[in-house]
Amino acid sequence: MAHGLGLPVEDFGHPVPAAIQHLPVPHEGAGQDSSGNLWADTFGRDLYDTVTKYSGSLLLQKKYKDVEPSLRIQEVDGLELVRKFSEDMETMLRRKVEAVKNLVEAAEEADLNHEFNRSLVFDYYNSVLINERDANGNYVELGAEFVLESNAHFSNLMVNTSLSNVQLPTNVYNKDPDILNGVYMSEALNPVFVENFQRDPTLTWQYFGSSTGFFRIYPGIKWTPDENGVIAFDCRNRGWYIQAATSPKDIVILVDTSGSMKGLRMTIARHTISTILDTLGENDFVNIIAYNDYIHYIEPCFKGILVQADRDNREHFKQLVDELMVKGVGVVDQALREAFQILNQFQEARQGSLCNQAIMLITDGAVEDYEPVFEKYNWPDRKVRVFTYLIGREVTFADRMRWIACNNKGYYTQISTLADAQENVMEYLHVLSRPMVINHDHDITWTEAYMDSKLFTSQAQSFMLLTTVAMPVFSKKNETRSHGILLGVVGSDVALRELMKLAPRYKLGVHGYAFLNTNNGYILSHPDLRPLYREGKKLKPKPNYNSVDLSEVEWEDRAEILRTAMINGETGSLSMDVKVPLDKGKRVLFLTNDYFFTDISDTPFSLGVVLSQGHGEYILLGNTSVEEGLHDLLHPDLTLANDWIYCITDIDPDHRKLSQLEAMLRFLTGEDPDLECDEELVREVLFDAVVTAPMEAYWTALALNISEESEHVADVAFLGTRAGLLRSTLFVGSEKVSDKKFLTPEDEASMFTMDHFPLWYRQAAEQPAGSFVFNLRLAEGPESPGEPVVVTASTAVAVTVDKKTAIAAAVGIQMRLEFLQRMFWAATQQDLDCFIIDNNGFILISERSQEVGRFLGEVDGALMTQLLSTGVFSQVTMYDYQAMCKPPNQHHSAARPLASPISALLTATRWLANELLLFLLEWSTWGSQYADTGAEAHKHKKQDTLQPCDTEYPVFVHQRAIQEANGILECGACQKIFVIQQIPNSNLLLLVTDPTCDCSIFPLVLQEATEVKYMNPAHNASVKCDRMRSQKLRRRPDSCHAFHPEENAQDCGGTSDTSASLSLLLLPLCTWALPTQLLR
Repeated sequence: MAHGLGLPVEDFGHPVPAAIQHLPVPHEGAGQDSSGNLWADTFGRDLYDTVTKYSGSLLLQKKYKDVEPSLRIQEVDGLELVRKFSEDMETMLRRKVEAVKNLVEAAEEADLNHEFNRSLVFDYYNSVLINERDANGNYVELGAEFVLESNAHFSNLMVNTSLSNVQLPTNVYNKDPDILNGVYMSEALNPVFVENFQRDPTLTWQYFGSSTGFFRIYPGIKWTPDENGVIAFDCRNRGWYIQAATSPKDIVILVDTSGSMKGLRMTIARHTISTILDTLGENDFVNIIAYNDYIHYIEPCFKGILVQADRDNREHFKQLVDELMVKGVGVVDQALREAFQILNQFQEARQGSLCNQAIMLITDGAVEDYEPVFEKYNWPDRKVRVFTYLIGREVTFADRMRWIACNNKGYYTQISTLADAQENVMEYLHVLSRPMVINHDHDITWTEAYMDSKLFTSQAQSFMLLTTVAMPVFSKKNETRSHGILLGVVGSDVALRELMKLAPRYKLGVHGYAFLNTNNGYILSHPDLRPLYREGKKLKPKPNYNSVDLSEVEWEDRAEILRTAMINGETGSLSMDVKVPLDKGKRVLFLTNDYFFTDISDTPFSLGVVLSQGHGEYILLGNTSVEEGLHDLLHPDLTLANDWIYCITDIDPDHRKLSQLEAMLRFLTGEDPDLECDEELVREVLFDAVVTAPMEAYWTALALNISEESEHVADVAFLGTRAGLLRSTLFVGSEKVSDKKFLTPEDEASMFTMDHFPLWYRQAAEQPAGSFVFNLRLAEGPESPGEPVVVTASTAVAVTVDKKTAIAAAVGIQMRLEFLQRMFWAATQQDLDCFIIDNNGFILISERSQEVGRFLGEVDGALMTQLLSTGVFSQVTMYDYQAMCKPPNQHHSAARPLASPISALLTATRWLANELLLFLLEWSTWGSQYADTGAEAHKHKKQDTLQPCDTEYPVFVHQRAIQEANGILECGACQKIFVIQQIPNSNLLLLVTDPTCDCSIFPLVLQEATEVKYMNPAHNASVKCDRMRSQKLRRRPDSCHAFHPEENAQDCGGTSDTSASLSLLLLPLCTWALPTQLLR
């Protein structure tokens, strides 16, 4: 395709084609012209002079050079650092545990002193009804006045920090005697909530979730129903409740798919399975077997095994359950035999949870030949509990189902309606909690990362990742000891952002960071975790946001050495070459990172700290007087990284209104002796303020010298230091600034944040000394053509002491692209096609404005292909294991699991409206018409729904060693000549081509992501199946409570209570006319 390529020319030994001779570049036989005659050198020199003048970079380098004798550069001890961070985190988390223990003691003591009173009348603050008035202006029942005030500590939500209040899901009657007694008893928690918060002002939400369904939350808050008027939140469904209430478990669900299960029975069975799956978490293992004349695993790939009940597997099972068909006769004995064999094999192989084991039998009751199976596999030890769920109103087989449960330490319930499922499924959790309750083992549970569904419905709440510490609350009454009564679970939230503040950003260098993961290998916190995605204009949590594995973020850890060590709670270090994506994946940094890791005692978490080798492992320490530093801190152009913790301002309400800079000034002047500040960081800021102070005078003088008539070059000059100090000066009036978001919180990439240094700083740090990195920025709206476009240029300031080099600061300007273009065209001639591209192949200057900002391969595929094939550019493959893609087959498995008994009930209301009279008169004759009507509504799904996927994408990088090259492209009838040359002191390249030859016959080179397909039809489904079956290493929780000799196994359920509350019976009448979209 090409001849006479020169990289440089002398290396290839080909003669330069005659047609290229007139181009002003060095070539064989032409001799070396003075750089003044070379376009690249001329433009490069002019550009360098301009950016050094306006940025003041040479002055800043001189100022740091002047203070070198007084500087120390200290090597960072990564292991010592990670241990220190871990100890600080452990101390913080221990305070949360103490708060939760105080609540447990108070709740158990209150229960011990409370006698159940069935006729108790008691008014309490219902979080939905508070401050509500009736038509006469009087407060409604349970809705008295409840003072709410905005509180910055609670994300500016309206709360009451003096009192808690009580939330109940719609399907729990708010005046049920069990509820009233529980709420009355738990009033004793109010003073403890307040005392906890006073003792530890960093505490956030504290709460008690009762086993009867009410949820007491502090501080008190107004709870809002959803658009259907329904409160679907049930604390007993939450991960923190379930994990604290039970030990890990292996579950095999057996579902009867014989002909008698058709219609509504199958719908109820599906919803029951979905509800059971919702009670499982990452420490549990599960499989589902359907049976009729024969048995079949609903996921054939999972035959003979149990899989981790992570979010992906649970959702996969729900989709498969929705597709179950009924036919034939139910033969239960072979299904039970299969279930026992899997559980036994896993136990013997030391796989699964190695704790509780249970079988869930879901059927309409036609069971026989089961006793020999129990004799062979489960008696006399009864190590596997069997829970039975009788579906429908038929009671013929109730005794058999109860016998199975009672003789296998399980529990029997009858589920007649969709609304019954929730309460009846919860019974199995109470049974599994008995051994722990009888033993009074208050295990401390920490959850995986999650976003609170209540909080992110609030307008004021940003999406915040939390972990919860939870402990079970037991009845200590002697008369109920053998029943092992679980009263509920108390918990408190910890914002992971607050925890990560204990690994200060300034200690980790330009590219360093800290991260946390769980015993299951899932990310708790990581700067590269992207839990949200955009759907239209809305940000939404990704379905699998809290089950992103460490190996999917640190994907260079191919052998999973880092993952294995951290899951095992080891302390150690390792080095890894990594490719770091920048600028939304358009660019990449090649770094060698050192990873240091250790566990956080008494939690299932491990902490990792990453330092990049080279300048990333050194910290710069300067010294200056407080007086001198204070003077230079007061400049109006100076700000600090407001996400960083220079001083603690979020505990004392008087400090919350202070910016970090204001707090630091108060601390230094002694104005506020109560302020706690990071003295090491404050010293660094003072030193940087003094060294960088002359820059303000320099920039101001420059701005004054720019007359109105002179050419508009730069909008703003800026600098940032390792201590998060930022200075900037405008050269134009603020109304004339092209990119108004730059250096504001709206543009996170240009700011110091908790997760990263600014993009312009990170890129500059990896440029050769004295060289500028240029980055095109599309101001305001990247999609809208014709918007003003600017270029950011920045360079790093390095300091060397005793042969150790650290990056002290980065400095730069933001300039108008039109100025850059005029400067370039003045240095070149117009009869050739000229481009300025950056080191990742993006066009900064082209004669055709529509090409600016685009990747060269999208504009000229032939040229980019040639630059790749000759090694001027290289292609790097990057991976994104947190991507969202459109499903390949929209209609398949599109059924959406029913989210709650209420939403399920709402989905069924159209059928219920038609059959309501029959429903009331003949309770047992539920028809099968629902199956069709409900399924129809159930199967609809938006066509543009995205789902989690893995993608790969190319990034293109210029090879610095090749500073110039030329060649010819054969394009059919013509030849296209090109020359490419490095522009000195920059990351830019000059590309000159012959405009007369059209090479559009060659395909474009695109920088777009493609989904990684693990299932290649040519290799059948085995690759995908192997991937689904593979079980990554995980660390089991330390404690297990499977059995207790004093357990009362005869408390095993009985006849289901068929009386539904009036509100539930009337709910369909109120909602039958709701639009279909609300019922989905």
